[in-house]
Amino acid sequence: MSTTGSRIAAVIPAKNEEQRIAATVAAVRDLPHVATVIVVDDGSTDRTGEYAAAAGAIVVRHERNRGKAAALESGVNALGVIEQRDGRPEAGILLFLDADLGATAANAAPLIGPVVAGDAALAIGVLPAQITEDGSPAGGMGLVVTTARRGIAELCGFQTRAPLSGQRCLTRRAFELASPLAAGWGVEVGMTIDIVRAGLTVQEIDVDLGHRATANDLSGQLHRARQLADVTRALTARGMIARAGSKARDELTGQSAVSGLLQRFRQR
Repeated sequence: MSTTGSRIAAVIPAKNEEQRIAATVAAVRDLPHVATVIVVDDGSTDRTGEYAAAAGAIVVRHERNRGKAAALESGVNALGVIEQRDGRPEAGILLFLDADLGATAANAAPLIGPVVAGDAALAIGVLPAQITEDGSPAGGMGLVVTTARRGIAELCGFQTRAPLSGQRCLTRRAFELASPLAAGWGVEVGMTIDIVRAGLTVQEIDVDLGHRATANDLSGQLHRARQLADVTRALTARGMIARAGSKARDELTGQSAVSGLLQRFRQR
């Protein structure tokens, strides 16, 4: 049995992932120090929750989709309730992983070591280049990644390779310092900034994980437009706009970029 300091609770936000969630849960349950796996079924219309429970996860359900940040917060809140109700030792470490990793989730172990050893309060997974289900390269997120990377560096000085990676291991204390989480797709950017600003150590770790990559089609472009808007909000809430000059302020608000994308789509 792991000690309290090294006990890990995995929280996996999921929406309509019935095809992969069971394999993801099974792989995560076998990771070192993982004592609890919580899947937050974020308004799925398929059997995601049922398959997650059958694979051994504790399932928390949102009746409607509330977004990734809300799902993570619900999972951690549920963990606290379960620990108190059942008299379980507190999990001092949290592992956040995407629901669509499938069997590759077994390769998340390198994220755990630095946090258990006390060398990092937050370990962020850097994934290899991803491909879509048809074998083609994943669609680019250059604008979103660049905006996130520049904003994080400007606001807290951390030079990140994977600013949007959702594969993260962190101490419970680090999570508390980053709460409330930035909404939507800005959750990772906000979390990184808040934890670095709190004086805690952040490391990025190469991990051989694979998930469903976003294609470069209309749906993928709209998804990235939503990401850009959420990332911009997270940066703005942490002071980026106040620090930027007029030109940078226009870039970071992302209004012209998002509007331009949507205008192009309307013309197709």
